[in-house]
Amino acid sequence: MTAAELDAVRLTLALAGTTTLILMLLGTPLAWWLSRRRGNLPALVEALVAMPLILPPTVLGFYLLLMLAPDSAVGALWQRLTGQQLAFSFSALVIGSVIYSLPFVVQPLQAAFARVPTTLLQAAATLGATPLDQFRSVVAPLCRRSFLVAACLGFAHTVGEFGVILMIGGNIPGETRVVSVALYDYVESLQFAEAHRLAGGLVVFSLLLLFLLYRNNGRPRADQQ
Repeated sequence: MTAAELDAVRLTLALAGTTTLILMLLGTPLAWWLSRRRGNLPALVEALVAMPLILPPTVLGFYLLLMLAPDSAVGALWQRLTGQQLAFSFSALVIGSVIYSLPFVVQPLQAAFARVPTTLLQAAATLGATPLDQFRSVVAPLCRRSFLVAACLGFAHTVGEFGVILMIGGNIPGETRVVSVALYDYVESLQFAEAHRLAGGLVVFSLLLLFLLYRNNGRPRADQQ
């Protein structure tokens, strides 16, 4: 690999790691709330979370670009606080990635939380457990595999992002030029050998991650053997 490619890989891993951490911190309480609520408001929130699954990435990227631009309220506030432009920066990539990958974390967690028997939570409550204690001692152990699935899917999906990244981050070496953008550059300039190198690496990474995930997720527990 060239120095530029290694730099793109480093930036991609940093983006995916940061995004996954934020997604797990935000997605876990959101998924728990959605799994325990019914009505118009939860349905609307669930629809908003799922929108990146059906919206073209360029549409989401376009509106994010408008939101993060220097002349927008968010972009202007960011520039006053940090002295730096938000659009076409690593921070913009993180914001876009969190929004775009949110359903890949929330949906598996929400499904897992919905399967937790209410009777177990009620029993824990009768023993004096607070809602937080119930989540830590009952829900988290029962859903540990779903946490792993959500984290892996969020990480892998962020690694493969392109449309949103290009719209809000552009192609700045060392700042926003991730692997998917570098691959696009190679294809656009007809450097197919280099493109094969990056594309093949992404294929191997994705297959290996999903193989390990599904292999571990499908393994029977000791009490089921």
